[in-house]
Amino acid sequence: MAQFQLVMHSGPTPGKTFPLDGDVLTIGREASNPIAINDAEVSRKHTQLVFQGGKYIVTDLGSTNGTFVNGQRVTGQKILQPGDVISLGEQISLLYEAVQTIDPNATIVSPSARSVAPAPAPAVSTAAPVRPAAPVYAGQVPAGPLPSSTPTPAPKKGFPVGMIMVILLALCLICSCLGLLWYVDSSNLWCSWFGFLFGAACGG
Repeated sequence: MAQFQLVMHSGPTPGKTFPLDGDVLTIGREASNPIAINDAEVSRKHTQLVFQGGKYIVTDLGSTNGTFVNGQRVTGQKILQPGDVISLGEQISLLYEAVQTIDPNATIVSPSARSVAPAPAPAVSTAAPVRPAAPVYAGQVPAGPLPSSTPTPAPKKGFPVGMIMVILLALCLICSCLGLLWYVDSSNLWCSWFGFLFGAACGG
């Protein structure tokens, strides 16, 4: 596929396109030219285009009416740039332009795929978190924090250990005394042990 082409702006066939296929091309009135323009102002071999270094170079072939690029007459070699206008005489003008090439291996996007727009990302909220409002007091603001509505259970008081020990000692002492009295009474030892208390009763 041609990379460049000439489009006739003014001349016998305006709008006609001439693909530039080849390394050496001639423009002239004769039909044997790769680019033939049947006009009286065009010489039989008017202009030559040579493809070199990826660009075309234009040279006038000694034409009668001359070759011009962007209004300036070509006297030697002129490297063409896309958008340049080549004039042959005063009536013929050709636009030099690059041809857009399409890679056959490229992926073609279907029209339905173009119409589907990506879903917008969910908006991230930047608002500050809402804090609970402080209680409003109709009267005087209390100096301390408000009492809780739930009553605090009173701590359970345990039985003192010291009291338990006193009770145990008292019980032991009472049991010892009762045991001793029982022994004295059963053995009839009142007079021998406690004669000084019961002297009269014991015959003393």
